[in-house]
Order: sequence, then structure tokens, then C-alpha cells
Amino acid sequence: MATALLSVFDKEGLLPLAQGLRELGWHLLATGGTLKALREAGLEAQEVADYTAAPECFGGRVKTLHPRIHGGLLFRRDEAAHVADAQRLNIAPIDLVVVNLYPFEATVAAGASFEETIEQIDIGGPSMLRSAAKNHASVTVLTHPDQYEAFLQKQRAGTWSEADRRACARRVFQLTAGYDGAIAAWFAKQDEVPAALPASISLSLRQEQSLRYGENPHQGAAFYRNSSAAQEGLAACRQLQGKELSFNNLLDADAAARLAWAFEEKACVIVKHNNPCGAACADTPLEAFQKALASDPVSAFGGIVAFNGPVDEATAQALAPTFWEVILAPHFSDEALAILAAKKALRLLVTPKGWPSTLDLRSVSGGFLAQEPDLAFAPFEQWELKVEGQGPQPSKRDLVLAQQVAKAVKSNAIVLVKEGGTVGVGAGQMSRVDSVEIACRKAGSRAQGAVLGSDAFFPFADGLEVAAQAGVRAFVEPGGSVRDEDVIAAARQQGVWLYFTGMRHFRH
Repeated sequence: MATALLSVFDKEGLLPLAQGLRELGWHLLATGGTLKALREAGLEAQEVADYTAAPECFGGRVKTLHPRIHGGLLFRRDEAAHVADAQRLNIAPIDLVVVNLYPFEATVAAGASFEETIEQIDIGGPSMLRSAAKNHASVTVLTHPDQYEAFLQKQRAGTWSEADRRACARRVFQLTAGYDGAIAAWFAKQDEVPAALPASISLSLRQEQSLRYGENPHQGAAFYRNSSAAQEGLAACRQLQGKELSFNNLLDADAAARLAWAFEEKACVIVKHNNPCGAACADTPLEAFQKALASDPVSAFGGIVAFNGPVDEATAQALAPTFWEVILAPHFSDEALAILAAKKALRLLVTPKGWPSTLDLRSVSGGFLAQEPDLAFAPFEQWELKVEGQGPQPSKRDLVLAQQVAKAVKSNAIVLVKEGGTVGVGAGQMSRVDSVEIACRKAGSRAQGAVLGSDAFFPFADGLEVAAQAGVRAFVEPGGSVRDEDVIAAARQQGVWLYFTGMRHFRH
């Protein structure tokens, strides 16, 4: 008679599986709540404590950690010495393990105390899973209800194979690796001063959704959620309407929301191909959107729009005439939803309030690069005024906005701002003067009286000279070039304001 050991926290599908096993003549072993559920359903099962002759102890911390359990799972049926040991020790084979684990991640997400969380670290479950998976040549291990029916069908047909057992074993080690990673990540957060760049990083990623394709149709793709943390950022967004989100949608949505939530004022950010093509701060979301859109309406078409405040009826009416892929906001009024509902394909995402700033990980061949997120920003009061230009002092609001947006633009980044909104963005060029020329061309006549933010120093005076000749009257850059004096001299000659922040913001 084959033997199955059932010990599940999640009881979904348990009873049909157990009933099917009984009908096939299997002997059932079970623990605690699983045993209770089986017996209440009228299904015969033996308590593990009776089977091992060792009662549960230490408040349930020890239930299945016993040689009759792990020996029954691990001994090789094709090894004479193993079989002899099993007979000598009165250890019978266990042929099937059905186990899912204590909900550690849900416990953390619910804000449980340190002591409560510790008690949700499953020991017996992962131990049985690993034992059974190691000996998958003889033992089947099921970890999720979605496996139960296929197992029963193949058992009835006599077609359950070693390949099936191996697939189940692979799933076990994926599960336990993620489970241990979540625990390790939680422990790391308990340090009084967590290491910004620890000696090792535990990644616990779970597929949130499959995607139609990646950046291009020939690339497969999926969105994986960091399962070691509470849902935040994109994983915490709620889609209200529209088509399925794509790989590029998700990348751009993250970039747009990250920048929008960097501002304390009401802000709107429009992103295209992972670069902001418009950003603005204003007293109302409508005004912020209008200024952001005016920055570059041609590039904005088909982009991603993010707000750090609610979208009201007036803003929705202004959004409606243009094609957008995604709109993100922490709230949409009923009137706004009614207006935007007419655009069936438009994706609306309700965001959490605020956007997480986690370790920046990027894959490279053979590993990952890790860096702290770029959260620093030199306060305006700490900037050095290198050249006092002709005319009135430029707006502090515009200067700060230009530099804040430059942080979010791919290097080399040049951002022109006027009256609370961007008017020209030059992104991702190999030379800084090319980015300047693009930003000025985008701005056109609006460059007159604008301020310019640069993510890094001007290596030559030519970038400042080009912008000044286009009408830009104030410049913000980190400084630090061996040719800073040339740039300062050019600013004096052009009669423009020049500030050094002392802080670079490359974004590759």
C-alpha cells in the first residue's frame, strides 16, 4: 500500500485530493489542522504522532522531524544497504508528500511583531519538501493545489513518471529558495543600521504576471514581484481599466511615477521611452498637466502620464483628446473615471501614495551591479553662485525643478525649465553639447528666459554658449571639471547666471 503524508497550511483542494488517494488505496498520514480537516470530512487518516510514536512538542515546533518521516522519504529503494537499514529501523517508505508552507511573507506584510514573524518560519515543511525532492526518483512532492488534479489523473491512468516527479522536485527547490530568500531579506531589515550594500543579496522573486512580449515582439517577458517585501510600487498598483500592461509600459510607468513622487508640490510627469519629455509643478493637477504637455506635445503622444495627486474631472477632460498608453495617479474622481472610460484601451493605474526607493540592481553578464538609489539632492541653499548674471535672479522653483528632472533623464541630460514646467529636454547623447542643442531646439522661442539644469558638469564652454545664445539666462550644474574656469568665464561673457551644486546625477 502506498503512503502519502499531507501537511498543508492552505487547505484548498485538500479534500478532493485525499478522497482520490483513498479511492486508489493509499494510506494517509497527516498533522494537526490537516488531520482535523480530513477526519471532519469522514476521510480516514493516521496522525503523524501515532505513526512516529513521538508526540508533537514545543508548541508544535516539532511535528515531523523524525527518522520515520525523513528516513521514509530519503532512503533509496534501489540501494540494498538503504533497504536493509529501513527494515532494521522499522522505517516504511513514504511515497507522496503534500506540503505548503506557513505564510511568512503575508505575516511580514501584515506588520506582525518580531516574535510573531519568527513563529511563522516553517521548519518541518521545508525539511520534508527537500527530503522528498532529493529522492524524487521514488517520491512525489506536491506543493500547490494546481498540481493535485493532474497527479490524480495520471495515477489513475498509471502514467505518472519520473519526469513528472523531477518537475515537482524542481518546483520545490524554487519554492524553498524563495522562502529562504524572503526570510533572509526580512532578517537583514531588522538590523538597527542595515548595510546599504550587504555582502550577499537574497532575491525572492515571484511572477506577478506574464507579458505578451518584452521590449520587442520576439522577446519573452514577465513581471516578477519582490516577494520578500510588502507590495509596493508597481506591484501595489491597481489597474482600473484598459489593455494588459506591456513590458515597456511597466518600465515607463515606474520612471514616471518615481519622478512624480519626488515632488512635494502637485506634479505631472510625462514619460516616453523611459525619459521624461514633460514635467511640471503647479497649484492644480490640470495646470501641471497642461505645462507638462506643452513641453513637447509631439513626443508626449502615446506616452505615460503620472500624477502625485488625484485626477479630477477637469484634468480628465484635458487628458481625453490625446492618446496615452497609461495614466497613473493615487486617485481618480468618479467624474474623471466616467470621462476616461470612453477610451477602452487606456490603462488607468491607482498608485500607492509615495514610491519606494530600493536598492538599484541591474543585470550584467555573470551577475548584477548594485547601487544605492539616487535619493540625494543638494539643497538650493548649498549651491554656489559662481556668476551673477544680468537681469533679475532666476526663480528658485525653476532652478530646482530643472535639476530634479535632470536626475531622471538619461545622461547626458539637459533640461530647460520656464515658469514651473519643462520646455525642452535633451537626453542620452554621447556629447553634452548635442543634448544642449536638442533641448534648445525642442524649446524654440521658449528658451528665451529659461533656466537650464545639467546632470553633470560642462566639460567645455560650448554647451553653455549654445544655450545662452538661444536665450537661456541661468544654468545649474555640479561643477568639478578641469575646465570649470573656462565655463565660468563664458558665463560672465554671456551675462548669464551660473550655479554649481557639487552633486552629479548621471543616469545610464
